[in-house]
Amino acid sequence: MRMLTATVAALTLAAAAVPVAAAAQPGPPATDGVWRMDGYGTVLVLGGGALQEYQTTSVSCLKGDTSRQTGPGTYATTDGSALTVRTAHDRDHALLAADSSVGHRKLHRLSALPADCGRPAATDPRTAFDVFWQTFEENYPFFAQKRIDWQAVRDRYRPLVHKDTTKDELFGILSRMVRPLYDAHVVVVDGDRRFGQVRPGTQMPSPQLDARVKKFIEARDLKNASHRQDFGAGRITYADLPGDLGYLRISGFGGYAGDDAPYTAEQAELDRALNTVLTAGRTERLKGLVIDVRVNGGGADTLGIRIAQRLTDTPYTAYAKRARNDPADPARHTRPEPVPVVPAAAPRYTGPVAVLTSGSTVSAGETFTQALIDRPGRTVRIGQATQGVFSDVMVRYLPDGLVFALPNEEFLTRTGRTFDGTGIPPQLTEPVFTKEEFAKNRDSAFDRAVGLLGGRG
Repeated sequence: MRMLTATVAALTLAAAAVPVAAAAQPGPPATDGVWRMDGYGTVLVLGGGALQEYQTTSVSCLKGDTSRQTGPGTYATTDGSALTVRTAHDRDHALLAADSSVGHRKLHRLSALPADCGRPAATDPRTAFDVFWQTFEENYPFFAQKRIDWQAVRDRYRPLVHKDTTKDELFGILSRMVRPLYDAHVVVVDGDRRFGQVRPGTQMPSPQLDARVKKFIEARDLKNASHRQDFGAGRITYADLPGDLGYLRISGFGGYAGDDAPYTAEQAELDRALNTVLTAGRTERLKGLVIDVRVNGGGADTLGIRIAQRLTDTPYTAYAKRARNDPADPARHTRPEPVPVVPAAAPRYTGPVAVLTSGSTVSAGETFTQALIDRPGRTVRIGQATQGVFSDVMVRYLPDGLVFALPNEEFLTRTGRTFDGTGIPPQLTEPVFTKEEFAKNRDSAFDRAVGLLGGRG
């Protein structure tokens, strides 16, 4: 799951970082060939030193991203992620994984590339409209939840599209179609123009908001703190608070090592921060830890799991992940795959944690928050509900050059619940960065967390 502030080009095919069983067989010739993904509307062609993606619906097949082969069964994407393909129990089944995302994607071998994928796609506006509508129809999981009649949307807007509809006009039509979804993972892009919506009453994270909030926190909340340090291009901040409490602010799960840095560099920078902060001495001394993700634009889910591994001595399940996989039935999904949290082989803090959240906690910021719900030990969420978008983002290309993105996955709690749309609610509700809070120099959520962890609340 990529950061929402990244370019659409960086929102490429993602899968898992969980190791595949030792019995799996790597590389060519075992994995060369044509594969259909279970869910995701995707066909892959492996061979000739590349992995080629084809984006499919019942009415279309368009060439997608190309990843360069780097070794037997391994490929590098354009955004620096590494993909791995391994055969499973036989040569006709395989698993695809990426180092920047959790879960696996199952592949089933095809005898040949579907015929539609070998024919040039029409580039007229109505074809583009139909591909757009059909992609949502077959993959989007939340129409019923959001009370959207997608067929009625088609009936309303398709008559507005004709052979002379300009790309600018089509961009406007497609944007109006998805506006009522208020889904931060739904995006329409035309060059430098980008349409996206957040949940009403919330604010999308931005560099400007992040800078303002960070300055406010440093001046107010950390004025009496010690050992304040920044890591990961300023996206990670740690400070010791009075009373043997710690404060860890994370404004994104990526962007730590510069633009287009490979995931391995991002992980290395996170590990450097955690190893510097969570020393043996500090983990023994701390009586409580405040983790602040109130302004967090998302990124790689695996980095959130990596932090959770430093917060437990007991293995547990963060969540289970599934994807819609029947174009005709939105109630059918892939089998939920549990995502484990395994204690790290490094100093770990296992005491009380207060997680600060808001409507500007987005995407991987939310999956990280969800990963701490069942954390062994005392964990409390304070602030406001998160944004309500968890899925990896499917990036799709239209034949006329427009680009769009949508979700197709759900992240389940142990009881089978999801928080899509509504966001993860706080256990203790406090205002977060409102005009009144700024005007009166208040940070109610932070103060509640410090009081609670310090035994005063």
